[in-house]
Amino acid sequence: MDIPTVKNEEQYEALREKGYSKQKAARIANTPNAGKKGGEAKSYEKWTKAELYNQAKNVGIEGRSKMGKRELIHALRNH
Repeated sequence: MDIPTVKNEEQYEALREKGYSKQKAARIANTPNAGKKGGEAKSYEKWTKAELYNQAKNVGIEGRSKMGKRELIHALRNH
């Protein structure tokens, strides 16, 4: 399997060195704002279902279109 296309090559390589799979490292490195620190994000419970769905899409969670809000939160936290 080829290396997936990544937006943040430096972060991708660091994750691979830590033992992450190629796919998981690429998903993380391609997430908007990946690796940035300092902001305070609101808890998932305060997000709308649409926001949760888009985040699930960004990180590659399968079956997200059939999930409710609680299921999306669980999937995001355990991905």
